[in-house]
Amino acid sequence: VRLVESGGGLVQPGESLRLSCTASGSIYSINRMGWYRQSPGRQRELVAIISNDGNENYAESAKGRFTISRDNTEVRLQMNSLKPEDTAVYVCYADLEVVWGRQDYYGEGTQVTVSS
Repeated sequence: VRLVESGGGLVQPGESLRLSCTASGSIYSINRMGWYRQSPGRQRELVAIISNDGNENYAESAKGRFTISRDNTEVRLQMNSLKPEDTAVYVCYADLEVVWGRQDYYGEGTQVTVSS
């Protein structure tokens, strides 16, 4: 199983970015998919997660600005009104049912930098 992210980059404050992550491999079903972020000196933070029934949860810092969506094996994170404090490596997460049972998977991460 692999999670491959795309869409990171350098933007100015107030701009938008959309991250995408696609899961591939021997997947029976997807329970949840989401995004964490990690920046130096800060704890890893769960930014947003979407469950199989469509329920969405967001970090307080992301509410009103970020929107998570999922289409089959792809999860997307639309990030609007970006702030310098959103700068981090964004890591895709998936809670999957695979041949040996339920397993968590993480991507390698994509860098998001918000700077003027």
